[in-house]
Amino acid sequence: MTDSMNLNMQNSWKKQGFDYLIVGAGFAGSVLAERLASVGKRVLIVERRPHIGGNAYDRHDEAGILIHPYGPHIFHTNSRQVFDYLSQFTAWRPYEHRVLANVDGQKLPIPINLDTVNRLYGLSLTAAQLEDYFASVAEPVEQVRTSEDVIVNRVGRDLYNKFFRGYTRKQWGLDPSELDSSVTARVPTRTSRDDRYFTDTYQAMPRHGYTRMFEAMLAHPNISVMLNTDYRDVIDMLPHDHLIYTGPIDTFFDFRYGRLPYRSLNFEHVTLPQEQFQPVGTVNHPNDSTFTRVSEFKHITGQTHAQTSLVYEYPTAEGDPYYPVPRPENAELYRKYAADAEAMPNVTFVGRLATYKYYNMDQVVAQALMTFKQLESELAGIRTEAEVQV
Repeated sequence: MTDSMNLNMQNSWKKQGFDYLIVGAGFAGSVLAERLASVGKRVLIVERRPHIGGNAYDRHDEAGILIHPYGPHIFHTNSRQVFDYLSQFTAWRPYEHRVLANVDGQKLPIPINLDTVNRLYGLSLTAAQLEDYFASVAEPVEQVRTSEDVIVNRVGRDLYNKFFRGYTRKQWGLDPSELDSSVTARVPTRTSRDDRYFTDTYQAMPRHGYTRMFEAMLAHPNISVMLNTDYRDVIDMLPHDHLIYTGPIDTFFDFRYGRLPYRSLNFEHVTLPQEQFQPVGTVNHPNDSTFTRVSEFKHITGQTHAQTSLVYEYPTAEGDPYYPVPRPENAELYRKYAADAEAMPNVTFVGRLATYKYYNMDQVVAQALMTFKQLESELAGIRTEAEVQV
């Protein structure tokens, strides 16, 4: 888009104004834009990146392989409402994600299951015997508070050290004993041979990619999108009745109480002249490398290609915020920002960064759908009051 076209568009927007200005074109912002547009509201999305889709954005690389620039995004949910909602904008390719962990020279299933234990220790336990084995090596914790407590209480110290401690320290820059229990509670242990990473009812990938899904979601005449733009540069120039903010909440308030800690990631993308590099979509490296995991996109997308593309993930404390760091002191700091957010009229905070929650994609969609219902209810209340006054 040329500067003159962009200027003309902004001038038109200034005259007409918007019902809602939404900051961020990821899942939270895009779902709310679509829902609000569907009930006749004029919506402008302002996105600082040059693309829609947030971290779920995907594209074809130079080799023609569909990749996720911000690391693999695997869709899974138990919510029929979320799955049906997104199904309006994409067809699906069934996909069950599988992950191996590179431990003691073997690639072993994670979450830990019957095959993991038998292959690691050279045993031949049955599913019934594995439960007794876990009980024999577990270190009972009276009150589970930390991520370390979760694992040692369930499967003992050795499995904790081999599969979790190193990975968690790389991922979060903290020992598991310093992190809330919610971090490792997300990864179960199993007594069966089920090697699926997730067991949700709905597990699938958008057939033509996430970006195509977002394009369909935002293809409504009531929705306008402004890319490569910091909302603070235009907010005072574009009339709107309500602001929906999906970015980091501490940034919105100019860090008045201090910075909320987030973990970021650096990505190294590699294309190899071979059809396949590893046996599953993702291989974790808890102990042997500076990266945490390697993902191979063709497993995830189902694409057929003579070459293959991978991404290596390197956690870091600097860079774009990806993961809120779950510690009690961080939750306390967030509550200060949340109180200020609650007191702001005509501003709604939604999404992982704006609510400082470690949400999966489907949880963000569910939160956005619930937020829309709340906004719709508020609008109905305003209309009723106006009708009474008339």
